Amino acid sequence: MNALDTAGLDCLAALAEAGSFERAAQLLSITQSAVSQRLRALETHVGHLLVVRSRPLRLTEPGKVLLRYARQMQALRADAARELGATLARDERLPIAVNADSLATWVLPALDELVRAGQRHGYGLELIVDDQDFTHDWLRQGEVLGCVSSVAQALRGCHCQALGQMRYIAVAAPHFMERHLPQGLNPANFAQVPFIVFNRKDDMQAQWVSKAFGVREPRLKERFVPSSEAGARAAAMGWGVAVLPELLAEGLIASGAVRPVRPDITLDVALYWHQWRLSADEPSAAPAPGGRIGLMEQIGQAVIAGARATLRPMPAA
Repeated sequence: MNALDTAGLDCLAALAEAGSFERAAQLLSITQSAVSQRLRALETHVGHLLVVRSRPLRLTEPGKVLLRYARQMQALRADAARELGATLARDERLPIAVNADSLATWVLPALDELVRAGQRHGYGLELIVDDQDFTHDWLRQGEVLGCVSSVAQALRGCHCQALGQMRYIAVAAPHFMERHLPQGLNPANFAQVPFIVFNRKDDMQAQWVSKAFGVREPRLKERFVPSSEAGARAAAMGWGVAVLPELLAEGLIASGAVRPVRPDITLDVALYWHQWRLSADEPSAAPAPGGRIGLMEQIGQAVIAGARATLRPMPAA
């Protein structure tokens, strides 16, 4: 296949980001007709339909393959502009996927210095949130350049590094426990007690109950609160039992807002950093001229350092 047109790849990335031709045109500061023409030229060049014209539009499997390539080209372009001291027409989007609990605890401090530097260098870090069991899908589909995931196996073309373990504990407000759990949480009452759940992908509460009481696939009374911080607040307000990251719960426990429920039962979730390789070097991109490394490599290094300074270490092999 001959060299791909970068304008067409930028259109494909904008369409994936915006979800419509109108919004993609706005992102690129061109007309909708120009977006359609560039996409059609790219589809003709590769011999595949790349976008299904639905609402919202979606990428075909060949489109996802090219999206991965387009995202990597954007990251490399941002690196080149930074090295040359050039100003980009618009911030290059560098998306990574993280789980909500990591975002609520250690990810923002880990990336803080890098993001502040990015304000001067013209690139836009985007954090996409999903369950740790599903962030890997965003990487596979080409939507992101890196992800924090519970999946240990690296995709072809990616490298993977262990970050550490996030420990989860069950907590509830003291007044909730006095009213609803005077005898404690046990096999006879857990099904009647409300549990605070992030969303329908979140099975942390079910895992905790399974471990605590030896019940396979427990059916729980769920109250959905789609935010880690808000879920912790809901627990402190007495909405139910919450299975929270220890990092998020420890301050609430210290203040007396919540108490541990069965402190002897904990869950440790291993997390990994996955990143597309932007060069042929192993295991990660080589330093740029002058000893500087690429932006995605800097993001990866910041995530790894922040996680290993905060999370529990992985168990010895």
